[in-house]
Amino acid sequence: MKPKRHSIISTYPAVFEPAIEGGYNVLFPDFPGCVTFGKTFEEAQEMAREVLELWLEELSSQKQKIPARALYPIISQIQVSFPHY
Repeated sequence: MKPKRHSIISTYPAVFEPAIEGGYNVLFPDFPGCVTFGKTFEEAQEMAREVLELWLEELSSQKQKIPARALYPIISQIQVSFPHY
């Protein structure tokens, strides 16, 4: 019987940049070269998860070190209202 492989769950920061042609380009600061794209934000999130899992699988199969999650600031957009002049 094969021993069970345990999955490790971690979180890595992803940068979602609006693309000029529409949709979102996605990159991972901890994994240079690991990029993807989605036509909508939701699709970009799904594609990001998929490409990062494949990237980690490839690193693991090549016995390369998987970087520890680095801490980055969270960047968000805050909607405000302001008076007209």
